[in-house]
Amino acid sequence: MPTFDTLTIDKDPTNPRIARLVLNRPERYNAISDAMPRDIRAAVEWANADDDVHVIVVEGAGKGFCGGYDLAASAGLDREHPCQQETTPWDPMVDYAYMKRNTEDFMALWRSPKPTIAKVHGAAVAGGSDIALCCDLLVMADDARIGYMPTRVWGCPTTAMWTYRLGPTRAKELMFTGNVIDGATAAQWGLANLSVPIEELEAATFALAERIAGVPRGHLAMHKMVVNQVMQTMGLEQTQSLATIFDGITRHNPEGLWFRRHAQTHGFKSAVEWRDSGRPIPEADEARQLIRAMERRD
Repeated sequence: MPTFDTLTIDKDPTNPRIARLVLNRPERYNAISDAMPRDIRAAVEWANADDDVHVIVVEGAGKGFCGGYDLAASAGLDREHPCQQETTPWDPMVDYAYMKRNTEDFMALWRSPKPTIAKVHGAAVAGGSDIALCCDLLVMADDARIGYMPTRVWGCPTTAMWTYRLGPTRAKELMFTGNVIDGATAAQWGLANLSVPIEELEAATFALAERIAGVPRGHLAMHKMVVNQVMQTMGLEQTQSLATIFDGITRHNPEGLWFRRHAQTHGFKSAVEWRDSGRPIPEADEARQLIRAMERRD
């Protein structure tokens, strides 16, 4: 089996037609490191190269699926990174190239000719929701959570899957508010295929996976291609390009820079608490004034 720093993948010992891809940074709530998107793509490629495998289950080790990008330490630092440029003016194409590569790595789950199932407990939030929604099917614990809180400030979902999975009305609700919904609500809205009590999550996911695994690989690939083609025709690739450009802007415009400076001055936890509280986010000239005040204080 291949080895990775951020995840594991292996064939299920009871059914080799099912591959289990486990995000494996439990000490960081499986947060997305620089290496994880590349590891996901490589793991999916390994599963697709194995003729035994018919379906891939994606899950998270420890307390949850994935808590998003690993920002708790980095967002509070003054550092030069493609997605957190301190140089002025910032270079949008450097940011775009980095994040588009991550998006394409996550989309390996969507492009895989073998169906992918996200098995979500705990939380699949922010970038973690991108990973979950790039999977074909979604099975959640009733009390699991999914959403993209950084739509309030400092983020735009680069995979742009919310509209394609939920429709425009619900997608707008979640993107305008940054709200998180539980598994039961996700199933009610049609985002999740199934929501069950946490103690039933393993059995429910693998009942679905085993049902799919009995279908010939070629049939699965053809059926997936047909459905994916509809989404492509609707403009998925173009939407993702736009979302990835906008994601970079949200991290470097006045509002995004205010969020970063607040995290650097008062800590990332304080910045997140403000973001998620519903308090108005400082914008435009107000944000610029607060940025200057924090920079003078430093």
